[in-house]
Amino acid sequence: MEAALWSTIERLAPLGPRFVSVTYGAGGATRDRTHATVTRIERDTGLRAAAHLTCVAATRAEVDAVARRYWDAGIRHIVALRGDPPKDAGRYRPHPDGYAFAADLVDGLRRVADFEISVAAYPEVHPEARNAAADMDNLKRKLDAGATRAITQYFFEVETYLRYLDRVRAAGIDVPVVPGILPVTNFAQVKRFSAMCGATVPVWMADLFEGLDEDPETRKLVAASIAAEQCRALQAAGVDEFHFYTLNRANLTYAIARILGLRPGSGDVRIEADPAD
Repeated sequence: MEAALWSTIERLAPLGPRFVSVTYGAGGATRDRTHATVTRIERDTGLRAAAHLTCVAATRAEVDAVARRYWDAGIRHIVALRGDPPKDAGRYRPHPDGYAFAADLVDGLRRVADFEISVAAYPEVHPEARNAAADMDNLKRKLDAGATRAITQYFFEVETYLRYLDRVRAAGIDVPVVPGILPVTNFAQVKRFSAMCGATVPVWMADLFEGLDEDPETRKLVAASIAAEQCRALQAAGVDEFHFYTLNRANLTYAIARILGLRPGSGDVRIEADPAD
């Protein structure tokens, strides 16, 4: 997986992504490895790196110490998330001495250093939120605490994002809300994960991937076509910044960026890459 990560970064680097972010494992399981990867990206590649940081399984002092290490290493961008509980741990429970939720984490990071802070947004509502209004209130709390932008959970229907953006603006939120794009490489896996995170998988997408389990080359072509069409439709609606969840597979994202008109050295379309699975 580490070899795949660096291959992905090398492939996407010529496109000049605004930043490359690196995810945590569930429960903060890869905290040390994430730190080493983020600092190496910043030090060795010429790309700007952003580190995911979560509230899970750590005290406030421990999280603050990690953040200070990032700042001392030259990392200026944090993606602040509540995080998923460790496997088999059941529902999320805040650490008794930790930051309870992402808004608390953002507030704590602001006390550590002047980071750029991105947070998560959910066009189809976070699966644990009481309702859409409560979910929007939570986004506002994160931004009021000091976050500077939001990145959405992936979605597959363009209207889902556009309707959500209308609701965000109507709520008085004016920060960038960058659409998260997931090129689908394994449809069965995406269906399982989407059921857990509340993302809708349209029937038309299931129809397109039907019968392709043993046909990886055709799957790649279908995946590229779906994601490129999604991005072109968003682009036509005025969106010019995309956050790609690459899952350590760069070729689809590279091809989609080309279709959008992005070439090495050009700046008409701004992309971000989250290469770690």
